[in-house]
Amino acid sequence: MYETILVPTDGSDSANRAVEHALAIADRYGADVRLLYCVESHRYGEPALSSAAVVLNRLEERGQALLEEIVDRAENDGVDASWSLCHGRPWEEIGACAEEVDADLVVIGYQGLSHSRGRKIGSVAERVVRTADRPVLTA
Repeated sequence: MYETILVPTDGSDSANRAVEHALAIADRYGADVRLLYCVESHRYGEPALSSAAVVLNRLEERGQALLEEIVDRAENDGVDASWSLCHGRPWEEIGACAEEVDADLVVIGYQGLSHSRGRKIGSVAERVVRTADRPVLTA
C-alpha cells in the first residue's frame, strides 16, 4: 500500500507526533521514510547582504541535527529512512519533494513551531492538505 512516506518536520510537538505515526505506518507496510526540513530563507533577506547568513546557518544545523536524530530512531525501529534539507516556502517544497520521491503518503503535523492557535490547523499543513495530489495524514 505504501512504499515511500514523506514526513516534513520542524521539531514541533505536532511534527514529532507525525514522525511517530509515519514510523509506525512504515514499519507496518515495509515503507521507506523520507524526512524533510525546510529553512524558510525568504523570511531573512539576502544572506550575503546581512546577518541572515548566520541565522540561516544555525537553522540548517538545527535541521540537520533533528533529521539525523530521527533517522537514527527510524533505523533502531527497523525502518529505512533518509532526509533532505531545503530552502523555500515549506508548502511548496513539501509538494516538490513529494513529487520528486513519488511519496505515496505525506504525514505532517497539524501545526508547526510558529503557531499558537489552539487546535486549529496551521497554515503550512492547511496548504499541503489543500494542494497535495496524494494522501495527506495530519497528526
